[in-house]
Amino acid sequence: MLSSFLTLVSVLVVEFSVTPCSGFVLLRRPSARPSSRAGLKMQLQSVQPLEREIQRVEEDEANAAAGRKVKHVLTLIRHGHSVWNQDNIFTGWVDVPLAKDGEAEAREAGQIMKAADIKPDKVYVSVLKRAIQTTWIALEEMDRMWLPVECNWRLNERHYGGLSGLNKIETVQKHGEEQVHIWRRSYDIPPPPVDKHSQYWPGHDERYKLVPEDELPLSESLKLTKDRFMVAWQGNIVPDLMAGKRLLVSAHGNSLRALVMHLDDISKEVIPSLNIPTGVPLVYYLDKQLKPLRHPDAIEPLSGQYLGDQEKIKARIGAVKAQTGAK
Repeated sequence: MLSSFLTLVSVLVVEFSVTPCSGFVLLRRPSARPSSRAGLKMQLQSVQPLEREIQRVEEDEANAAAGRKVKHVLTLIRHGHSVWNQDNIFTGWVDVPLAKDGEAEAREAGQIMKAADIKPDKVYVSVLKRAIQTTWIALEEMDRMWLPVECNWRLNERHYGGLSGLNKIETVQKHGEEQVHIWRRSYDIPPPPVDKHSQYWPGHDERYKLVPEDELPLSESLKLTKDRFMVAWQGNIVPDLMAGKRLLVSAHGNSLRALVMHLDDISKEVIPSLNIPTGVPLVYYLDKQLKPLRHPDAIEPLSGQYLGDQEKIKARIGAVKAQTGAK
């Protein structure tokens, strides 16, 4: 069996080939929990079973009037809080682990998904350890560690180029809030490129050795991230959904923003203001054409349902926005 996450993340999926991430021993470490026991218990009690939520979606006035039915279920989760999230550092493709509270977020997410009777048939995950750790911790809580898990580099976070490894607040102080906001949140303007001699150029990492060099990013905008994510969406994920599989996608803030931008047809003017919180399951109810049916509790501009305490989730969304000190 594999003995560490570092060995695991060396596995690579190139194009549409399948690389299972199974054969893994979860390393147990004590971790702080983001909720008190009483708070978590209340969250679990408030979660409704999946079939009940599907009924709520289909009975929603707009969906019922159109006769729309849920045919597919897709659950998304952004990895738990990482050590560089904790230190407020631009991370991107840099392979940092979860922080203690990130492990707790992943554990709580797994418990919530289990309470909601979310039973995916397969998992898609990036090749970065913070997403892989989140996946395995959540699956352990769900008692579904036996599931097939496919690692794909196209699900990675956007590459932050020359910003990789820099503190976000210090970068704002140096370049100004407006410029950093453009680099972080504009749809089609990437940050300055990373030098190929830098430790942060992915060409130095063996997990990308089978990826053509011209496909390895020096820097990425959300548009570029979406372009490479959609290759995996169309080539891997969609066929599994259409085959009737319920899927869990464990990825990153920007790769998931790229996906929900596609699912909800969010404009490039709106997407910069969308923040996806760490460690919170987001369930999409899709029709036979993979178009989402809006859940009654959806938070605009999304149509999917965040599982858990809605006020707590909104607070986590606000915490993502505050990472650069933006008002």
